[in-house]
Amino acid sequence: MKKVITYGTFDLLHWGHINLLKRARDLGDHLTVAISTDEFNDIKGKKSYHSFENRKMILESIRYVDKVIPENDWEQKIKDVVENDIDVFVMGDDWEGKFDFLKEYCEVIYLPRTVGISTSKIKDDLLQVNNG
Repeated sequence: MKKVITYGTFDLLHWGHINLLKRARDLGDHLTVAISTDEFNDIKGKKSYHSFENRKMILESIRYVDKVIPENDWEQKIKDVVENDIDVFVMGDDWEGKFDFLKEYCEVIYLPRTVGISTSKIKDDLLQVNNG
């Protein structure tokens, strides 16, 4: 079985997230998704609309996702890859090169982002609607 992993906050879920999850799952037989905990988001200076538990529940309901684990810190990726017997690490291409250190443990693939959508765009659009 070929195992794939990806990471993210997955807060305001949109079709870009679904495209990433589908393309990641298509690279193997099993997809693990590591989602940032609320505490880790605080460290990163991010604030999620949905709690970790709600984001986890949403991701677990998506057919492309086989397993959801917490992301607690930047340093856990090697441990996650080794402990979950991961063959392919996948991230959006906005992270190009940032995780190449994992190449000694698994294949690293950066997928192109879906054009025209992002969580930041949704937040900006909502601000414009509410302020317009």
